[in-house]
Amino acid sequence: MLKQTPLNAAHKRLGARMVDFGGWEMPVQYRGVIEEHLAVRNAAGLFDVSHMGEIEVKGEGAFAFIQELTVNDAAKLVNGQVQYSAMCYPHGGVVDDVTLYRFDQNHFLFCVNAANIDKDFAWMEEVLEEGGFAGVTLRNRSNEFAQLALQGPAADAILARLTATDLGKIAYYHFYEGLVGGVPAIISRTGYTGAGGFELYFAPEAAEKLWDALLAAGEADGLVPVGLGARDTLRLEMKYALYGHELSPEITPLEAGLGWITKLDKPSFIGREALVKMKQQGIPRRLVGFVMTEPGVPRADYPVLAGGREVGVVTSGTMSPSLRVGIGLALVESGQAAVGTDLQIGIRSRQVGARVAHTPFVKQNS
Repeated sequence: MLKQTPLNAAHKRLGARMVDFGGWEMPVQYRGVIEEHLAVRNAAGLFDVSHMGEIEVKGEGAFAFIQELTVNDAAKLVNGQVQYSAMCYPHGGVVDDVTLYRFDQNHFLFCVNAANIDKDFAWMEEVLEEGGFAGVTLRNRSNEFAQLALQGPAADAILARLTATDLGKIAYYHFYEGLVGGVPAIISRTGYTGAGGFELYFAPEAAEKLWDALLAAGEADGLVPVGLGARDTLRLEMKYALYGHELSPEITPLEAGLGWITKLDKPSFIGREALVKMKQQGIPRRLVGFVMTEPGVPRADYPVLAGGREVGVVTSGTMSPSLRVGIGLALVESGQAAVGTDLQIGIRSRQVGARVAHTPFVKQNS
């Protein structure tokens, strides 16, 4: 049996095409991926992301535990701030990429990928037990939250109609606890589209009420429900990593272009020694963005060649709705990672031209 979010029936009423996504029955599209994608870039889109997981860390040792668990530096966080980070295994491969919410020094909340909830929680419990962090409690609260993502340039105007919270005071990657449509919620200026907007966390029983209220509030602005198809094309245009594609136990954050969140100057975190060694010896592979220079649509696992020699693999690819050209991300040998490098993508029996490009592919609107 596939898991269902509290909005499963609402999606079906809207005629969404439902698919199995990591064990969840989720909407992949409503009116079409291209239309939904462009709505987010130009107006606004509403996503059900209630399948994502939430794991709470509390107690006097919470901060020390998180510093050891994650690659980023949680010391840089203030109350009400969010941080993008990752958890690594000792060999440097990635357990999961996460967003970390700081309520105070002794209270944090992780948002983790849906397919990794159980794995992540088990890993956190193992680190907690082996590290001897006193006074720390872990709770998997995933069933206690629904989550909506309201994304796009019109998101502020739409959400302002349903809340008295001063949205202008919520900086990028910060959050505030307030009422939205009368529902208590965490209002987070974050997202996975690069189009700007918010993610809202609230009780599952209020999901349909808030979903309907937001769609009604944004109708005049062109707000539409958006499925996983456009969510993927939107994040790909921004070169945002997707776990299982750009990140995995076999791919380190340094290879995935996440050196900016990997604070090797921290005294200690799980995976640090392996990552320091990799940086000293030279990072063997790099994640690059590429644009097709000949007709063709790249897809995950297609081989990447240079001068007829295989030098990497496509991790994600699509036809960009914004640019109307094939784009993709690939892990390639470091010597082939410079912007402007000519590549070929193995598409079936053909070798199709591509070129390493500047990323993100489109401008971010935070």
